[in-house]
Amino acid sequence: MKALAIVLTAFLVAIQAQLWFGKGGLARGVQLRAELREQEDANEKARARNTQLQAELLDLREGLEMVEEKARIELGMVKPDEVFIPLRR
Repeated sequence: MKALAIVLTAFLVAIQAQLWFGKGGLARGVQLRAELREQEDANEKARARNTQLQAELLDLREGLEMVEEKARIELGMVKPDEVFIPLRR
């Protein structure tokens, strides 16, 4: 009976050792959580950069219209088939 208790205790210690120190143990779980936080931070920075790049792309696509409008108002730009009628202020 005493031998059985020793064997069962040894198995319990071995199982606990695997849980705490083994390949998939507690230390590995902590390490993986830290790596996950780092990756989530990197992903958030990448999302912010993507949003910024999308806004810049939209500005570039629509920017020519804004440049043309500004040139018409401030510089009096006229296309070849247009007639310029100045506004009085």
